[in-house]
Amino acid sequence: MPIYHTLGTVPRKRHTVFRRPDGGLYAEELMGHEGFVGTSSLLYHTHPPTTVKSARKVCDVKWVADEETSLRHRHFRTARSSKGGSATLDRIPLLFNSDIAMLYVEPDRIDAHFYRNSQADEVVYVGEGSGVLESVFGDLPYQQGDYIVIHRNILHRWRLDEGVTQKFVVFESAGHVRWPKRYRNDVGQLLEGAPYSERDIRRPAGLNTHDERGDFPLLVKQYDAINELILDHHPFDVVGWDGYFYPWAFNINDFEPIVGRIHQPPPVHQTFQGDGFVICSFCPRPYDFDPNAVPAPYNHSNVDSDEVLFYASSEFMSRKGIEYGSVTHHPDGLPHGPHPGRAEASIGAKYTNELAVMMDSFRPLKVAKPAMAFEDASYHQSWVEQQHAAFNPPTS
Repeated sequence: MPIYHTLGTVPRKRHTVFRRPDGGLYAEELMGHEGFVGTSSLLYHTHPPTTVKSARKVCDVKWVADEETSLRHRHFRTARSSKGGSATLDRIPLLFNSDIAMLYVEPDRIDAHFYRNSQADEVVYVGEGSGVLESVFGDLPYQQGDYIVIHRNILHRWRLDEGVTQKFVVFESAGHVRWPKRYRNDVGQLLEGAPYSERDIRRPAGLNTHDERGDFPLLVKQYDAINELILDHHPFDVVGWDGYFYPWAFNINDFEPIVGRIHQPPPVHQTFQGDGFVICSFCPRPYDFDPNAVPAPYNHSNVDSDEVLFYASSEFMSRKGIEYGSVTHHPDGLPHGPHPGRAEASIGAKYTNELAVMMDSFRPLKVAKPAMAFEDASYHQSWVEQQHAAFNPPTS
């Protein structure tokens, strides 16, 4: 995140005397990645962030893969998944490897605990919902279509708007999530040709300092387990901070699609870069404008990546049989492309209203067992079945 930001009150110089009203020192905390050389922020706490009264492991978090590993395209209907629960503890794993995991949850309650993922950056796509992400860095309101980037170890809590349906697609990244390198110049500024600018990035806007004593539960995900720490004060006790490391938001509707005379390949939709994966946004846009263009994507075999799509609307140019909330997984080793009739139907079309989030991983993904409860098991045959239907229409 190459945007400097500050909230609250900070001293003129770093690591100098900065006193509370009662004469004691505010406690500094430097938070960042890659030791002392990556992006970081310096926070000033009313109380030391180290005053833990107790610690215990609550449970292991180990995703179990489907044992049936025949090579095939797969389709999962999240609309049929279990609903409700916690935004942080009741996520359903869909796909995973050592670099990236994809999970889904439709939370319906505000957590009593505070949460931090200390083993992964998180990118949360808000398919539906609104509320506020509370964190030690302040409040970050969110809405439908937002990507919320929560870097590793940032303590936060989801404050869901009451009575509003919430649908979150969660990507957990072992590495640091960032803007694609090709969108940035050598000092980190977004280029003129990038599909978004710094004005589109939303940062925490309000810092609410809590000076409260008591027992406050923090749930920390680390080493594939959930651990509970009891802090002796409210963890959102920061009076000021500055730096480059904090949660931030970007709305998919602020992505500016790159279009061309002839069909453009998926990299033009890239939104985020990670270690071993990318995330792309397919947004409403004009189709290719050459009179002979075929707007639907051509069949392709990405021989070193798996392709996953979350369909954030029921329309997608190259697919039949999907619905809002569908997730398709096209693994490395198999060609994939438009369903029968979709390429022909796209010729001459002027515009698409599709909305989808794509994740491409550069290592094979495993299917998590819980996702099988809402799998469309016949999806891998859909090209054949629809091809037959196209050439053998009903006689009645």
